[in-house]
Amino acid sequence: MSDDAPVLRASLILGSRFCDIEVAERAVADLCSLGECNAEESYWVVTALREALANAIRHGNRLDTARRVRVECALETGRLTIRVEDEGDGFDVSAVPDPTAAENLLRPTGRGIFYMRQFMNRVEFGRTPAGGTSVLMVRELRPSARSVCHEE
Repeated sequence: MSDDAPVLRASLILGSRFCDIEVAERAVADLCSLGECNAEESYWVVTALREALANAIRHGNRLDTARRVRVECALETGRLTIRVEDEGDGFDVSAVPDPTAAENLLRPTGRGIFYMRQFMNRVEFGRTPAGGTSVLMVRELRPSARSVCHEE
């Protein structure tokens, strides 16, 4: 994408079902293929998204199919931004145990947040106006050797 390229966006409203994660994965993978994500970056971005969505569905919305998960993505020159919002009661991210601490190595708690932070350049947690959790993830992109926008 050139500096004057438009921002590519995707906006989804998903049910609180794990099978709906694939819909968002496909949308973000397609967005990445239209932009400047290389294959490795696309893989890590989709993995971080999967973790954020699984947390929103399981921990945020507590598998309540009446609740929704919102996903907003924007791909602009050099940056991919993803926001995931649930309709749950929110949580305190500082209370999530560090999965790399010796006492937590065999516990699954906190791994999704750990992975999101490893795969994205910036991860911020907040509250939605309705009280749910909002996760903002940003990945600074390296130009791919060949992207759709730069075909020879």
